[in-house]
Amino acid sequence: MITLAGVISAIRQLPSSDKLKLIRILAEELESNEQIFPFEQGKTYCLATPYNSFEAAEILMNSLKTSDTDK
Repeated sequence: MITLAGVISAIRQLPSSDKLKLIRILAEELESNEQIFPFEQGKTYCLATPYNSFEAAEILMNSLKTSDTDK
């Protein structure tokens, strides 16, 4: 049985092009595992952003002003 340390040691000896191929292979495997990456390709998902969050901006601005006066 090969250990993680053994795998890492072997990976470090690979040329850069093979390391990139390995990254792609691992990413594809992670993508196919629905428990890790549950998003469906081509589907649109809503994502909360700070845009138009004026109350949050005011709180942040007040916090920054307070921290400036504390110095």
